[in-house]
Amino acid sequence: MSELQRIAEELDAADPLAGVRGSFVLDDVTYLDGNSLGALPAHVPARVEDVVRRQWGELRIRSWEESGWWTAPERIGDRIAPLVGAAAGQVVVGDSTSVNVFKALVAAVRMAQEDGRSGAGAGPVREVRDEILVDATTFPTDGYIAESAARMTGCALRPVAPAEVPGALGDRTAAVLLNHVDYRTGRLHDLPALTAAVHAAGAYAVWDLCHSAGALPVGLDEHGVDLAVGCTYKYLNGGPGSPAYLYVRRDLQPRFDSPLPGWNSHAEPFGMRSDYAPASGALRGRVGTPDILSLLALDAALDVWDEDGVSVAAVRAKSLALTDFFLRCVGAYVPDGRVESVTPAAHAERGSQVALRCSPTLGSARAGGAPIAGEVMKRLIERGVVGDYRAPDVLRFGFTPLYVGFADVERAARVLARTLAG
Repeated sequence: MSELQRIAEELDAADPLAGVRGSFVLDDVTYLDGNSLGALPAHVPARVEDVVRRQWGELRIRSWEESGWWTAPERIGDRIAPLVGAAAGQVVVGDSTSVNVFKALVAAVRMAQEDGRSGAGAGPVREVRDEILVDATTFPTDGYIAESAARMTGCALRPVAPAEVPGALGDRTAAVLLNHVDYRTGRLHDLPALTAAVHAAGAYAVWDLCHSAGALPVGLDEHGVDLAVGCTYKYLNGGPGSPAYLYVRRDLQPRFDSPLPGWNSHAEPFGMRSDYAPASGALRGRVGTPDILSLLALDAALDVWDEDGVSVAAVRAKSLALTDFFLRCVGAYVPDGRVESVTPAAHAERGSQVALRCSPTLGSARAGGAPIAGEVMKRLIERGVVGDYRAPDVLRFGFTPLYVGFADVERAARVLARTLAG
């Protein structure tokens, strides 16, 4: 047994979250792709079977009331709320992340433009608020949605690196769309400082939490975030395609003007009125009929946090320990020049993943100069270490502290070194 294997055993033995691993369906594979799709919580299949066989199969239409289907979006939103640092009544679950980004961003622009017309707002007042800033390194869909929202609201769209946002803000800025954690590099952006800068300019902040919720503290209420969205199939383990969520800060809810008004967000959804009157509270974020099967699978998955008494603070502490140990093992096992970490070393700038650049310029002898990262990840998966690859040259490894252990980390680094050696 190597020194690092011995250390991994000691760390696993002292890990306060080690017992949570038994709440998931796992095998001998080292699974480091929870930043794309979380593992299956062991009790979810039985819960879904009950939803299908009893709630749908026996109760049928009665389940909208008797099984709580109708109120599930806000009820499950209240379960997610503490995981992102929000009080109850501000999170609603439903639709995809992309749809929720669109709702949030258009609503933010509408509020900013209303502020300009009325002379309200905390920042410099100008009648025209016609610019949207978007994270230049964002996941592509967020960029596509931002471009469409800009066209719809008559705004110009300006891509800006998150670190450059404070200097790019102006009295024409209506809204800023940012990612809490960069999906490619794992860099954690400064949500408190950037939100404060956006507010000082009189604009609204919309945050994408897909790569942070369930992995680290967010503090939406504490930091005064206006609107936020996120998926539930990564660190929240809700299952493939599980519905996303939308956070609307309580004091903004009366002004939240969704570009997708639907019957589920109507003040009288069964009144079947031809004119639209929005419901009060976070329910304004609903649109159409909820996806009940996937929604209730998510509801079951969230039990892990309650039944195992897991705190976000404990998850964050283990996340940092796991990623620190992985970088240490990579440094010990992988020859110099074969990979390069593009994930920040500083804890304050790191999410819950490590991204390694693996290219011909970093020790590859492959002819033609083509990137080899895709091939490396394919071979890693064949050898039982599952991460993923992002073009052109990045290997991503996601660390879900609920079920990833230190022995997993050591093995992944050891197999990576062997794979790179051919």
